[in-house]
Amino acid sequence: MRIGELAEQTGLTTRTIRYYEERGLLGHASTREKGEHRFYTDADAVRLQELMRLRDLLGLSLEEIVELAEAEEARAALRGQWQETASDDERARIVDAAIPHVERQLELVTSRQEKLAAFANELKEKLASLERRRAELSR
Repeated sequence: MRIGELAEQTGLTTRTIRYYEERGLLGHASTREKGEHRFYTDADAVRLQELMRLRDLLGLSLEEIVELAEAEEARAALRGQWQETASDDERARIVDAAIPHVERQLELVTSRQEKLAAFANELKEKLASLERRRAELSR
């Protein structure tokens, strides 16, 4: 599909798609000659929708999204290697290589959870303070 169709399907602007491509979130920037039309697959649309879900759900920065995406790509490559080998030694190496990627992804998500929990606690304290003031005023 062309970039306009991808934009319509994902709800993003063509500029955003180009920017994500420039940042390496879509693999077309290095394979396309300058001035050539951009063509995308359904897999590109799914990838963009997943990136938007991460951005919206977790409030991640673009740099954090890139980190998560890179870790996921590395894990996908390792899954491919896993399927191609039956050697327990090689599979142990693959598992060892995958662990740091998952740890980094978990670190990013946990950090965001901690920030959200701190914000929720602040709001709870503000609410409790307001309820105390309301009770004092109604006496």
